[in-house]
Amino acid sequence: MSTYRISQLAERTGVPATTLRFYEAEGLLPAARTASGYRVYGEGAVERLAFIGTAKHLGLPLEEIAELLPVWESGTCAEVRADLIPRVAARTDQAERRVAELAHFAASLRRALDDLDALPERTSRCDAECVAVPAAAVPAAERWRTAPVACSLTAGDVGERAARWRRLLDGAGHEPIAGGVRLALPVERAAAVAELAAAEQECCPFFDFRIHLDGPLLRLEVRAPADGAGLLAELFGQSQPVRRKRR
Repeated sequence: MSTYRISQLAERTGVPATTLRFYEAEGLLPAARTASGYRVYGEGAVERLAFIGTAKHLGLPLEEIAELLPVWESGTCAEVRADLIPRVAARTDQAERRVAELAHFAASLRRALDDLDALPERTSRCDAECVAVPAAAVPAAERWRTAPVACSLTAGDVGERAARWRRLLDGAGHEPIAGGVRLALPVERAAAVAELAAAEQECCPFFDFRIHLDGPLLRLEVRAPADGAGLLAELFGQSQPVRRKRR
């Protein structure tokens, strides 16, 4: 049976070595070790990575992929199919809700644009009567600007969450931007980044996450209000202890 060193597996599958190490840390891709400490993968790692890639393309987060892998390894095709159907259906529902939300937002923007076009050409100073944007036209993506800078995580969960970010952002490039930081990561981490960013916003809604796919790279922009700049720098700018204000 063929075996691969990490560089060989990366070349065979097209999955970067950094991603292979990340998968191992997350329990998705076990590796044996040689006497000198080098990672060694069996032939089954190729098929395993192919399944992980398929599941990621279906929008499944890494936690769900980890739950699926034992079924894929020991179950039948019918069992894998039965496990996949409700998960993909849930992702479909989420995507359709996002489409509906975007359509509603686009309609609000069109109404706001019509209102702006209808405004008279006043030469006086702009005031509340000059430009009034309906509340419905304010996108949810901008609510982070006024969210309280506080976290609902317990003290123990804070450390665990910070450790997950450190593992996921290992080796990332950093570039300062207005109000935050832009990170460059392997595009293979897109699903894991999106999943963790969504979880982060649930406990810390003052963070703003924006993801851009740029060929082989994933560019993650993270912003926070001025009061949250210190926490943003600690969590996404450099490896320092994370101290969050509890709610």
